[in-house]
Amino acid sequence: MSTAATRTTGPDHLWTVDEHLEDILATVRPLEPIELQLLDAQGCVLVEDITVPVSLPPFDNSSMDGYAVRVTDVAGASEEYPAVLTVVGDVAAGQAEPLHVGPGQAARIMTGAPLPPGAEAVVPVEWTDGGLGEGPVTGMRARSQAPEAAAGHVHVYRSAEARAHVRAMGSDVKAGDRALDAGTILGPPQIALLAAIGRGTVRVRPRPRVVVMSTGSELVQPDEQLGPGQIYDSNSFALTAAARDAGAIAYRVGAVADDADTLRSTIEDQLVRADLLVTTGGVSVGAYDVVKEALSSVGDEDEEGAGIDFRRLAMQPGKPQGFGSIGPDHIPLLALPGNPVSSYVSFELFARPAIRTLMGLDDVHRARTRATLTTDKALTSPKGRRQFLRGTYTDGEVTPVGGAGSHLVAALALADALIVVPEDVESVEPGTEVEVVLLG
Repeated sequence: MSTAATRTTGPDHLWTVDEHLEDILATVRPLEPIELQLLDAQGCVLVEDITVPVSLPPFDNSSMDGYAVRVTDVAGASEEYPAVLTVVGDVAAGQAEPLHVGPGQAARIMTGAPLPPGAEAVVPVEWTDGGLGEGPVTGMRARSQAPEAAAGHVHVYRSAEARAHVRAMGSDVKAGDRALDAGTILGPPQIALLAAIGRGTVRVRPRPRVVVMSTGSELVQPDEQLGPGQIYDSNSFALTAAARDAGAIAYRVGAVADDADTLRSTIEDQLVRADLLVTTGGVSVGAYDVVKEALSSVGDEDEEGAGIDFRRLAMQPGKPQGFGSIGPDHIPLLALPGNPVSSYVSFELFARPAIRTLMGLDDVHRARTRATLTTDKALTSPKGRRQFLRGTYTDGEVTPVGGAGSHLVAALALADALIVVPEDVESVEPGTEVEVVLLG
């Protein structure tokens, strides 16, 4: 059983949002680190500081196609009085033994190729005749006549300062620098950096595996024909997408009918691939709320400390909630209400922080800010409950969208923020500064 569930609260205790969240975060633990190949580590969180073993770039190299020269040899060069240099050869990217550039000499060089000994700068091919003796190479000609075979001589029409068009060794990062800190989420740029410094594997906490399932005999899958009294299952799609957005590997299970044995069996089957289970529906007080029936006693006999605690929270939407652990490995399970808005808001407030905790992140919550309420009339909120209203946030202002109904999916689709109305506030006037949870 979860830690707070062992408190002497009683079945009539009304949990606050903060109490419920505190209980979840005190129970969920970060996943154990593993070593992964770079591409498999995308989206995972580093558990080690990464130190650069070799400078990046590892040698001085050219940032242009052109000619590697000595500064004194091109000083004062112009179209009227070009510097004429002897081309001693080509320097290509990956070349092991670069040429030496001496007085009055130049080496034709490719982008990324190491700056040869003796050279101090690179003049772009556009500043030269490309070794053809036909004036400056420009436009398409510059690209088509960029270094091929070395010519005997090259005319240079502009001077160059020392280190011009040279990327210095270690100008990106130097050997011994810290490249990435523990706690960093690995995205494409971070993976690129790891590869660039020669790391093929990295130690991370894996992305949590989250299994999402809806309950309800009335639920039909999209693209199927609706029968009398039936509705399409949107919750499992919304929450699976939300779990992926939070950083998890999410698996969606088709809607489970209102049968406690079937639900219990389905959940047990999913334990093998779950670090977190999320159900939606069946946690209220109705005659067919099978989640409570199926899970209220799970684990009480076989797994010490396991079990699901069903609660009432002082919030709107999302009053009925369930939380605990299941199975021999004590996989955490969040049982969310079935109304679409209640389900999604509950996920953002409770399931998302749980996922981010499993990932090993320090900051597990959505960003919050203060904003001015822009609306034609005052907002009302039930006494003693923390209300979360959908809204759109722009430049320090937030506007409600839709009503307070927990079934308004269309309004939810327009929202990018939640307007928070505290438990002790029953009315919020237009122009009032309110707390906002940003959903983007």
